[in-house]
Amino acid sequence: MSGLTIRNKFLSFVVCIGLLVIAFNLYQLHLMRCQLVGEYYKGRYSGSVVDDMSEKRMKKPPVVWIHGNKKGILDQVRIVFEKLGFAVSSGETDWDVFWAFEYPFVGNMSRPMIQLKPHQMVNHFPGTVYITNKASLSFVHKDYVPKTFIMPRHKKELLQYAAEYPDKRWIKKNIFHRGIKIIELNELELTSEKYIVQEFVDNPLLIEGRKFDIGVYTVLTSLSPLRVYIINDEHSIRFCLNTYHPFDPLDVDKYVIKENYIPIWKNPPFHDYYNNRKFSIKESFSRYMTSQGENVSTMWSDIHEMIREVFLMHQTNMMAMGTNFNFSRNCFELYRFDFIMDDQMKVHLIKVNFSPSLFTGHFKDDKRLYQHVVYNVLRVSRVASMVDNHFHNSDDDTNNMISADRDVMVFSDWCSDCHQCETIKCMLCKQCLNSQQLVEIKDAYLEHYNRGGCKRIFPPELNQIDALNWTPESDIYELGKYSDENRLIFVWFIGMCRKDVTFCS
Repeated sequence: MSGLTIRNKFLSFVVCIGLLVIAFNLYQLHLMRCQLVGEYYKGRYSGSVVDDMSEKRMKKPPVVWIHGNKKGILDQVRIVFEKLGFAVSSGETDWDVFWAFEYPFVGNMSRPMIQLKPHQMVNHFPGTVYITNKASLSFVHKDYVPKTFIMPRHKKELLQYAAEYPDKRWIKKNIFHRGIKIIELNELELTSEKYIVQEFVDNPLLIEGRKFDIGVYTVLTSLSPLRVYIINDEHSIRFCLNTYHPFDPLDVDKYVIKENYIPIWKNPPFHDYYNNRKFSIKESFSRYMTSQGENVSTMWSDIHEMIREVFLMHQTNMMAMGTNFNFSRNCFELYRFDFIMDDQMKVHLIKVNFSPSLFTGHFKDDKRLYQHVVYNVLRVSRVASMVDNHFHNSDDDTNNMISADRDVMVFSDWCSDCHQCETIKCMLCKQCLNSQQLVEIKDAYLEHYNRGGCKRIFPPELNQIDALNWTPESDIYELGKYSDENRLIFVWFIGMCRKDVTFCS
């Protein structure tokens, strides 16, 4: 019996050796075949086919340069880019997208901005400080912005206004840094350092006794013509650490939302909506407010109108700042507009955030929110393209596949017999569009199809029936108040809305 066992083991060993020899020979034959085929194509096509195939296989991924990632504040940005197939760089050469925490158009950082290549994209616009600097709110004379004064420049105006409204409280803000507290006007200092004094909204709407703010993530994709979107399917809702009453001006945790705020998932009224039903932060907030009998549609509409007005108000100044840099299509930007509500459901714009926080160091559960925001920013700004590695592989066939001239033509009934390009009816006809206008329209077309969870804020939302009935002679949209560039893109969206209802909003 033992002899049979030894013989069987020996036969099994011989069979295994034989199979390995056969496998090795087959592999060698495969390599020889590949070599012969390669030499055949190299000889027939002078190396072009083989070289092209090798080049495609070895194609480099697009590169993002992430600048200012101290303490991991941009880690979620890096993660999203890596998920999209980008290589992350910390150097100044050979990059496709530049994402900076700081303003990149001053000092040493401005050098690569002056020499941008056509395909390179930057996550800030020159002149964006007109919107995000706290002092800029002093020039917004709207009832949705609390009265704001720059000290010491506006001290006389502040004291005069305060004399008319002696019961108002005031808060002091540093222009560039954090630090907010309620002050008495007799505490004001006339120093060379600028700071902000702003009217305090002392009747905030409270939930569970706490003051809260609403952060709306906003994306600027084009400055001229103006195109603005919000991340519509998700917002930030943050609650103060301490309950508002009994009020104590020395306890800033009662009225200032800090980095260690209370998130919505830790606030009892939202547990079922957010934790059990898995609604988004925005939808959980909307469901709760509706259950309390409030009209959230009006609230959101008011917020959208405020965002729209801020950009229209500062567009000209931002464009003037951009004249120092020779580019027009290389920028996109993410902002966060922060609002509070008073107990009469009136919305107040408190500030606009430059490089809004995407840091998950305080709340790990914010990871999904921040990655979702960054991903949608990159989608609507066309950085995350549907075409693989579009930064280095742009050609006419690819561009026409994505957005050809015929995809963006509107008002065919008017353009069939149009000879006066200066009229609104004709300005979007093919023969009347210059090359730059055609490029801008195609960008808007691609933004629409890449927008993901974004909603267009400017040009504003349209009603298709109104768009179908619109004519330049009965201008329900008041187009005359807009610049030529803004009017053209507005009219184009009207034309697209008439053809396709998805372009209405």
